[in-house]
Amino acid sequence: MAAMLDEPWALSPAVALRPEPFGALAYHFGNRKLTFLKRPELVTVVRGLVEHPDVRSALVAAGVPEHQHAAYADALRGLAATDMIRPRGQEAA
Repeated sequence: MAAMLDEPWALSPAVALRPEPFGALAYHFGNRKLTFLKRPELVTVVRGLVEHPDVRSALVAAGVPEHQHAAYADALRGLAATDMIRPRGQEAA
């Protein structure tokens, strides 16, 4: 978990986020995956990834308590597995 928290990530350029009352819908135009982000805080983190030096900083800026960082890292790993987010520097890949 610590590795991801200390790495820079960003939303994939192929992904559009559509705000919804529960959080957001994330649609990947390349692989056509649709993902539900079921917490507004997760949406804030995902949108803020590019503005922070690492995931941990994005979580802190979004107001996510430290004891929840592991759960958010798990959610972000799931988003990474479907190319919704990418390690920074691979945004154009």
